[in-house]
Amino acid sequence: MNVLAIAAVILLITVVLAIGLNGIQFARSTSDFLTARREPRQLVVAAGISGSFISAASVMGISALVMTYGIDMLWYPVGFTVGYLVLLILVAAPLRRSGAFTLPDFAEARLSSRTLRRMCSVFTVVIGWLAVFPQLKAASIALTFLTGASTVAGPLVIAIVAALTIAAGGYNSIATVQSLQYWLKLAAVALTALVVWSVWLRSGSPMLGSGSWGEPLSGFGHRANPFYVNVAIVLATALGVMGLPDIFTRYYAIKDGKQARRTSLIVLVMLSAFYLFPPMLGALGRYYTPDLIGTANMDSVVLALPQAALPGILGDIFGALVAAGAFAAIISTTTGVTFSIASTLSQDLLRRRLSGIAGFRVGVVITIAVPFAFVFFARDFNLAEMIVMSMAVGASTFSPLLILGIWWRGLSTPGAIAGVIVGGTSSTAAVLLALFRTWPADMQSYIAAPAAWSVPLAFAVTVIVSLMTQDQRPANASVILGRLHTPERFRTFKD
Repeated sequence: MNVLAIAAVILLITVVLAIGLNGIQFARSTSDFLTARREPRQLVVAAGISGSFISAASVMGISALVMTYGIDMLWYPVGFTVGYLVLLILVAAPLRRSGAFTLPDFAEARLSSRTLRRMCSVFTVVIGWLAVFPQLKAASIALTFLTGASTVAGPLVIAIVAALTIAAGGYNSIATVQSLQYWLKLAAVALTALVVWSVWLRSGSPMLGSGSWGEPLSGFGHRANPFYVNVAIVLATALGVMGLPDIFTRYYAIKDGKQARRTSLIVLVMLSAFYLFPPMLGALGRYYTPDLIGTANMDSVVLALPQAALPGILGDIFGALVAAGAFAAIISTTTGVTFSIASTLSQDLLRRRLSGIAGFRVGVVITIAVPFAFVFFARDFNLAEMIVMSMAVGASTFSPLLILGIWWRGLSTPGAIAGVIVGGTSSTAAVLLALFRTWPADMQSYIAAPAAWSVPLAFAVTVIVSLMTQDQRPANASVILGRLHTPERFRTFKD
């Protein structure tokens, strides 16, 4: 047992709770609570977005996949980063100019449909639950590894910390927490990777992998359809970013479209810097922790590597650093997603009974409780695979709506509704079937990684139905598109 690691995790949780409780004094109104009055600085917002996006799947899951299955798994970090490039080019500035706080807000503003808004609200909540799911599982893995505690203890601790942090201080609290946690996660993986790498070099650079581990599209390990799976990973990660509700909500706290683009560019740089290191840790894990390869505990490689590679107190120190980084990843993503889902619940699904901050706080409890209730019944998928499942649903549900809604005048209300229904239900059904039922290897690839067929299907349905219902395009479509694509300095009003 690494006492320093346990102390580091306790210190991290204490600081997070302190910041959350301190945020109460800044949340004097519902607007302050949900947007922090759009006052966070650009670097803070970018670090906060990066902190929310870099989940346990990135800190723990990517390393485990690279260690076990080889270089094909590099598509995960590549896809995660490319997603922000797509967001920067296609969505960021128009999204901010829309004035939408959530995805359902955008859907209603663009297509003037309450039905579409309610559907988007439901799928936003589903995607959020799927994103929280692997964070709670990661908490179970990490706390059990560090302390030997029950598998229930980790998810319970994270659920309580996230609920208290968000319910107390709202957006101001999580923005501060997540921006600080990005730097902690970067320091944890970068310093550990560089130090272990230097030890490996001094030991004569022994072989890390051989055979199909280093061959692209080899089908190494459990991959029955390697080409299909890699295409599905890239589509899910590249288009799924815009379907993640916590990322969408962040853009409402940015002042204008120009700053939205700059923030996206900074995020792209921050993510690129971070994703250099988890694959290094995974490759080094093949040499220093070979007993974890392909096992149910392979996601703990980042936690086990420092003490396996570094002697004595140095291993304990870096073990404490990566433990803090892992829990920072779990807490930051859980709080970010929970905040956005609770916002959607309070605005769209609980509004008739509860409103304002009270409704938001009830939404926080619901958001945390549902994935907590089911996390122990899911099959044992790697953390990165699980988060990509949620991104596959996000890409299938919302990327046609956002991309076509921003760039195509011909999008009709029935077309948007049909695309959301087909993309959302097909991908959600596939992911749930994969999570809770065992399938033959050939079928498993298509069910657990649905983006390669569900995203094209959703786009096709949206376009075809829109072309068939051109008479049901919103009458103000030209005005709305003008708003989305006109820089703020040329407009006579502000949001």
